[in-house]
Amino acid sequence: MRLLPTVLAAALATQGVLASSWFGKSAYNKWHETELERWLSDHDIPYPTPADRKDLEKLIEKNWDNYAVSPYHSWDTEKLQSYLKSKGIEAQKGTESATDSLISQVQSSWYETTDQAQEAWGSVKDWIFDTWTDSELKAFCDKHGIPVPQPRKRDTLLQTIRSNYETIARKMNGAISYPGDWLYETWSESDLKEWLDTHGIPAPQPTTRDRLVASVRRNSRLAYLKARDQTASASASAAQAYATLTDQIIDAWGESQLKDFADKNGIPVPQGTRLNELRALVRKHRADFLHDNIPKKATDAFGAATSSAGNEYARATDKASLAAQDAFNQAVSSWSESRLKNFLDARGVPVPQGSKSDELRALVRKNAHRAASGGNAWIYDDMTLENLRAYLVKHGDETAKKLAEKKDATRDELVSAAQSGYASASAAGGAQYASLTSYLAQATQAAKDNVFDTWSDSELKSYLDSYGIPAPQGSTTNELRAAARKHYTFFKYGTSTPSETILARISEPLKNTWNWVVEQFGLGAQVAQQKTKEAEEKMRADL
Repeated sequence: MRLLPTVLAAALATQGVLASSWFGKSAYNKWHETELERWLSDHDIPYPTPADRKDLEKLIEKNWDNYAVSPYHSWDTEKLQSYLKSKGIEAQKGTESATDSLISQVQSSWYETTDQAQEAWGSVKDWIFDTWTDSELKAFCDKHGIPVPQPRKRDTLLQTIRSNYETIARKMNGAISYPGDWLYETWSESDLKEWLDTHGIPAPQPTTRDRLVASVRRNSRLAYLKARDQTASASASAAQAYATLTDQIIDAWGESQLKDFADKNGIPVPQGTRLNELRALVRKHRADFLHDNIPKKATDAFGAATSSAGNEYARATDKASLAAQDAFNQAVSSWSESRLKNFLDARGVPVPQGSKSDELRALVRKNAHRAASGGNAWIYDDMTLENLRAYLVKHGDETAKKLAEKKDATRDELVSAAQSGYASASAAGGAQYASLTSYLAQATQAAKDNVFDTWSDSELKSYLDSYGIPAPQGSTTNELRAAARKHYTFFKYGTSTPSETILARISEPLKNTWNWVVEQFGLGAQVAQQKTKEAEEKMRADL
């Protein structure tokens, strides 16, 4: 008898699953009435006003398949033939003008199944942003106060927007399932027209903003499917091209053939690239695309990065350079105006009078490849207290020497005295200035490896404050040192020496090492964990 309740429960559960599946087949069954009305309006389907929910659902039910699931049912013969041609399918002989036959052929090669279409309309946020440009995604984030991930990669940007989508919709009092006009608030009319033009969709006539938004929203799913199909096709074509591209062919090709291959396969070729460099570039992209020798490349590159962090790693992959550039841009975005000006002054870059913060940042990014000169006034702000005192005792005037001997002298006082002395020596020139710059170069080299190690928390916070960066409350000494080293490295080296920026990055708290490895190389878990363990042991040994 005990078995009967169990069987009944199982049967009811099965029925519940089937019922849930049946009711879930049409996504609009879960939509709000305003969403139902908007869908009908977007598709130019008249509906009575006022109308109850049942009437609206019946209207959508009549038109759902022809618009949301199988839109090709409303296509003319020319559009049907164009689709088949894009898929590399020849219309069956004698059916070129037979609409029903063409529809049947399109149906058999359509982008997705009916179930896939129903599921997609149940979660619009998963695909509707995919046809947006990066700038449109960034504008959406800015509009709704979503922090943009750094480095700003498209995949992480999309993921961030999707995870915040429902929160934003509720905040805007907007619908979630079939979104309202709020979704396109950051788009201008020209943006809307450009999107339609890009995806081969004629703009509605007469043109109004409401009609443009409706057209973009109505065609978003089809544009997404088409773009996804084109990407898959291009990827397959590239795979075929790379698979047949042997080392012998690369070596036999001349410069024009290599450049032509690069152009066709989207490989950026920097101006002035030599023949051997061009061959190496093509080989690298072939290996990246085919995932060839990734563990070996990662082992070599990671070994170089965690040991000497030298130029070998920078040559091994351009991903490190891109990561350094992104990290540099992220860092300077929070710098104060005075620190931005210092960065430019340290490199002899003229600062236009009245420059605003954004203009200064743009100028800093433009000169990111420049390293600070060997001797300049800003070299003092990362000196240890001991070095500052020793420097002032040896090179300072009487006032500076007395200050250096004061036990309660602050860092700011010592730095100010050193900078004042530097300015005087620089103006006077001669042997005194030469001696001073020589001392600074030696002090910098000696302090490079252990800079900030002896600094107190208050000194570290003061240093970060000079960049306009408040130290997070509750930060540990190691976290303060890591932040100080990062900004020190970018200020001193910019992006001119990737080895320095990479070293700074992997020298952050060891808990970040695993994420860094995965991000840079996409290693499998077992290999990455092994490399992380080796890296941690190496770092501990070097401390």
